[in-house]
Amino acid sequence: MLLDKLQAIKERWEEVERELSTPDVMSDMKRFAQLNREYKELQVIVDKYAIYKNVQSNLDHARKLVASEKDEEFRELAKAELDELIIENEKQEEEIKLLLIPADPEDRKNAIMEIRAGTGGDEASIFAGELYRMYSKYCERRGFKIELVDFTDGSSGGFKEIIFNVNGDGAYGIMKYESGVHRVQRVPQTETQGRVHTSAATVVCLPEADEFDVDIKTNDIRKDLFCSSGPGGQSVNTTYSAVRLTHIPTGIVAQCQDQKSQIKNYEKALAVLRSRIYEVEHSKLMEERSKKRKTMVSSGDRSAKIRTYNYPQSRITDHRIGMTMYNLQTFIDGDIAEMIDALQVAENAERLKEGVA
Repeated sequence: MLLDKLQAIKERWEEVERELSTPDVMSDMKRFAQLNREYKELQVIVDKYAIYKNVQSNLDHARKLVASEKDEEFRELAKAELDELIIENEKQEEEIKLLLIPADPEDRKNAIMEIRAGTGGDEASIFAGELYRMYSKYCERRGFKIELVDFTDGSSGGFKEIIFNVNGDGAYGIMKYESGVHRVQRVPQTETQGRVHTSAATVVCLPEADEFDVDIKTNDIRKDLFCSSGPGGQSVNTTYSAVRLTHIPTGIVAQCQDQKSQIKNYEKALAVLRSRIYEVEHSKLMEERSKKRKTMVSSGDRSAKIRTYNYPQSRITDHRIGMTMYNLQTFIDGDIAEMIDALQVAENAERLKEGVA
């Protein structure tokens, strides 16, 4: 059954390979991009299929040797090899089952992330700034590129709000686990007394919607221009390069002031606006997924507490999977891969139970 399914996937991969070289497809960029994406996704399964077939072949050969070998010494060697191959075969099957779960098409997209200071005043803003630094360092290690879109400085450091793009293959599929409320427990940097306070920041991660995902009419957008501002409210430039876009039918707003060019700011603001509208249109689907999977926080439930950072005990606890680590300083310095890997494993296990994406 599994071999039949894998063979069918290989045949589809070969069909896509042929289609990619046809003039009709090569002249249609949208179709070419879709097929090329499918080809790369199928390639991973096809490569795994080749390994699995080889293990199956070796397994059959070892079984025949055990059944037919008369020399006791050789028979024992064949038995040992058979035991190893049975374990390897089971491992390959488990990996293939995960690969065969229908992929979430959102996962391969770039991400747009928004961090906002929550309860805790100035300390919350400082913490929001630390989360931004943590993600910046993690993304640098992953090979993802961060592009700042917009920000509002905190009065004592950090950010009241910061919005940035994370560009890279599969960025959203990695960063989506960070959506929710992050809580920090420590002696505030803004106070001299040694009392532990609790502050919070909210992280929202959206898949970057492309122009094919959302149809926005130009007449439905109001564009306002203003001067970019920097730390302390100082003017970065005296030209009206910063852009604020309002989608009139929904009232959704997005702005960008990071670039000196008005055109570039407009493009970045439009990407955020498009993704926010896409999120609203797909909120019901995201709500249903989040109910099924404890690893995800729905777009509509941003008050869900997902993680606590406890400085006195150097402890980080992710409340969705009950995972606790005691390396807070290296974690806040961007070493969050182990936590994200654990969340991915937990989600894959849940998806296997569901049998669907």
